[in-house]
Amino acid sequence: QVQLVESGGGLVQPGGSLRLSCAASGRLFSINVMGWYRQAPGKQRELVATITDGFITNYADSVKGRFTISRDSAKNTLYLQMNSLKPEDTAVYFCYRFQGALGYWGQGTQVTVSS
Repeated sequence: QVQLVESGGGLVQPGGSLRLSCAASGRLFSINVMGWYRQAPGKQRELVATITDGFITNYADSVKGRFTISRDSAKNTLYLQMNSLKPEDTAVYFCYRFQGALGYWGQGTQVTVSS
């Protein structure tokens, strides 16, 4: 079993920054891909950013140039640096880890962008 615990969410003003973290524990193997997804009220969960085992990154068009995904393999931790935040970034952010043939989700962390 794999556990993913997100942290770093909160309330921030438009234009501000937050850094999300996702700590992984349990039966960890080499990843295929890890990523961040988000879900706003009344909307479907959507991809924010992913990073592969080879550190290749991919971003949703809506966050390109503002968000940066990274990971620390030694700490089994995934990060999402979010800059220039907008009200439309408000959502619950979920960490995702795909290893072997299974995928795992964290419980989510709330990000609210509001003045």
